[in-house]
Amino acid sequence: MNDITTTDFSKFGSRERKMTEDLLKAWREQGLPEDFYGDEVAVMLNTHSGCVFLTNADFQVAMMNRDNLESFYSCPICGQEGFKQEMQHNESNEECQEYLRELGVK
Repeated sequence: MNDITTTDFSKFGSRERKMTEDLLKAWREQGLPEDFYGDEVAVMLNTHSGCVFLTNADFQVAMMNRDNLESFYSCPICGQEGFKQEMQHNESNEECQEYLRELGVK
């Protein structure tokens, strides 16, 4: 079976292991993002995109945004993804706008 995401470090290449080091260092030095719950946190690799990120029991995602560990969002209405500053989208859809208000974007 070819899973898209994995926590199996044997599937991480050298690049992805370095990204993991940077991610864990940022967690140690910066802490988790304010809105990211600390329950059952795991490092995960998306084998299709090559992205390495933290996830938790609530399926939240935290990733490196340059030198900062930040929450990464996915709009449950339309699927728009990004860090908070990238989430302005779909002005005409009230449900998307409500999601943005919940994030504190609006």
